[in-house]
Amino acid sequence: MHSRLLPLLTMLLAGVLLALGVPLAISLAGSEQQRVVVDRIDDTARFASLAQFAADATTDPDRAPDAIGGDPLATLGQELDRYHEVYAIRAGVFYRDGRPLATAPHSWRVPGGVASSEFAEALAGRRSHQPGQIWPWQAEERLVVASPVIRDGDVIAVVVTDSPTGPLRSRILAGWLPIAAGEAGAMLLAVAAAFRLTRWVLRPVRVLDRATHDIATGRLNARVAAAGGPPELQRLARSFNEMADHVEAVLEQQRAFVADASHQLRNPLSALLLRIDLLGLELPEGSAEFASVREEGKRLARMLDALLGLALAEHSRADLRVTDVAALAAERVAAWRPVAERRGVALRQAGPGAVTGWADPVGLASALDAIVDNAVKFTPGGGTVTVTVTPGRDVVTIETADDGPGLADEELERIGDRFWRSSRHQNVSGSGLGLSIVGALLAAAGATIAYAHNEPHGLKVIVRVPREPAEHAPAPRPRAATA
Repeated sequence: MHSRLLPLLTMLLAGVLLALGVPLAISLAGSEQQRVVVDRIDDTARFASLAQFAADATTDPDRAPDAIGGDPLATLGQELDRYHEVYAIRAGVFYRDGRPLATAPHSWRVPGGVASSEFAEALAGRRSHQPGQIWPWQAEERLVVASPVIRDGDVIAVVVTDSPTGPLRSRILAGWLPIAAGEAGAMLLAVAAAFRLTRWVLRPVRVLDRATHDIATGRLNARVAAAGGPPELQRLARSFNEMADHVEAVLEQQRAFVADASHQLRNPLSALLLRIDLLGLELPEGSAEFASVREEGKRLARMLDALLGLALAEHSRADLRVTDVAALAAERVAAWRPVAERRGVALRQAGPGAVTGWADPVGLASALDAIVDNAVKFTPGGGTVTVTVTPGRDVVTIETADDGPGLADEELERIGDRFWRSSRHQNVSGSGLGLSIVGALLAAAGATIAYAHNEPHGLKVIVRVPREPAEHAPAPRPRAATA
């Protein structure tokens, strides 16, 4: 969210700055050009006054010298030549049909001819007040200004100046540089303000995300600490804490109920089993009904023990420490090897002799006991169960593979669910809670469990233990893995 909100705020602030800076830059360019145009209009007005007498000299030679004392046409030509020499601006006076009266340089003619907009505007009796805007990147553009020469209310000639735009473009660019520097500085301040604003707005969201992840991974006591931010997010944080308190209380009640119920039922169940045994003394030896009732009673006792173990596993806190996972796996394999040999199953261990991980030794040992017990229980005589420890960069993998019948794909999706057992294994003793307890023990320590097919047949149980302590443990839900 931070990577999306920050660019959005930056773009909005940049748009505001551009909306202020671009009109200012355009206004500055127009002001600079208008100053040049006004100066050229003043020049053309002076040439127009000289051109009146020069035009009189061409139409009435006897009258013009008395007016200005000399040859007015020569005077006009000298003024234009000096003007071009000093300012490098081409200038000229032209009759209405475009014929030159006097020009500097002498070979210069009206840019665009008599059809040009500036010449046509002057013929209409107007001066060039608003020529096209010149921009700094228009290196080939020139500024043309035309003024009419009026006598007795009629336009008899047109004064035209054609100025290079280099100095004008340089002044415009020089005026734009402070604006650009100011825009850049304001943009940096805007980005810094947007960054701080984004952090202020999203700080409660990040805290809420961490607390949500902690609760999702089993840390039900995680809460959202006060982290400032907008009032709406602060109210959301308080509401989240209230919801988490309620959820934790409900789950705690459920765990307490399961633990209390399983514990309270054990005494009457033990008394019931004792009375069943006493009744069995009065029954004929080998009674099938008696054996069935007795077996169901023992099965119920095992289920109550498993329920109590699940409640304790979900409620207990892991004692995490650096643990030699390979040595722990070797110890559990050695402990279960006599059981496997009695059932005709070969129990082996593979992998290095010493691999450390971040785990709860008691919880991991209990989980391995349940996993190896299941593997040996469902592997037929003559089969093999192999426990392999593989070190990785971030995790230590403990893979338990058996040669049993395995599970179907749809069964892999359900393995680890409470009270679930495959329909093919209903005749095998068990409560369906063993792997649920394993999942709870591993999740409390930040480890994970997954299940996959073993080739050519059988089941793989894959436990991954982190090598280093992590702030956020992975989700504890055991799912099927790809083989």
